Amino acid sequence: MDRVLLVVDDEANILSALGRLFRRDGYTILSAGSGQEGLALLNKTTVGVIISDQRMPGMTGTEFLSLAKEIQPDSVRIVLSGYTELNSVTDAINRGSVFRFLTKPWEDDLLREQVAAAFAHYELKINYENLSKELLLKNAALEKATQLLESALVGAEGERDFGMSVLKVTQQVLHQAPVAVVGYAQDGTVAVSNQMASRLFPELCVGLGINGALPPAIRTTLASGQAQGYHAMPDGHRYFYQATPFKVGDAELGMILTLIPLLDNAEKTGLDR
Repeated sequence: MDRVLLVVDDEANILSALGRLFRRDGYTILSAGSGQEGLALLNKTTVGVIISDQRMPGMTGTEFLSLAKEIQPDSVRIVLSGYTELNSVTDAINRGSVFRFLTKPWEDDLLREQVAAAFAHYELKINYENLSKELLLKNAALEKATQLLESALVGAEGERDFGMSVLKVTQQVLHQAPVAVVGYAQDGTVAVSNQMASRLFPELCVGLGINGALPPAIRTTLASGQAQGYHAMPDGHRYFYQATPFKVGDAELGMILTLIPLLDNAEKTGLDR
């Protein structure tokens, strides 16, 4: 994901200094000398983080950032100005128009850290939204698979053939699902591991314990009682994982662990095809 940073300040020397500072971090940097110029750029380009001066002629920084929020609500907005402007920024912070208030003159390393944190916040928000969209797509795909299952069973003859058809098609749907699925008993014994799960965790084996096959970070999260989180594999691909109880009636027999690839992975591996 390209990190695009918009810097808005009516002083050309400030724009130049910030451009030099952030260029070393690999950002795509856009510069605007006024709020109006900044809004024009936002109408043309998706921006992750916005840094704006507060005291500018024609439009203050908080006024500009309030309008910027309407154009790109996901962007992370930062005011960079003097201590004397803090009171005028407080209301904008409370209304959610401003993510953080940083002061001039700035300390280079601290400012770079804050902007890096702002991009991490932005990307987490975008990944969550993409994950929600991805889950909708996966649900639609599973619904379609269910319809195919029902169609496949129409021609089944007799109770035995019907049962065998259900089992065969269900196994194929589970095995080829575009998400990793692992089912394990309450004592940790693995009962089910589909194709994608086995590819992610080669040590998974039906009949053996799940803990030995999972990365320590996932084991720690699940052991703490948390049911979900994000995990990066050694190859850099990231996944959203979630553990849900497997129940029959009121009896809880074990857990189902699913791992869904984030959209960033699709660009690298073709997982969305």
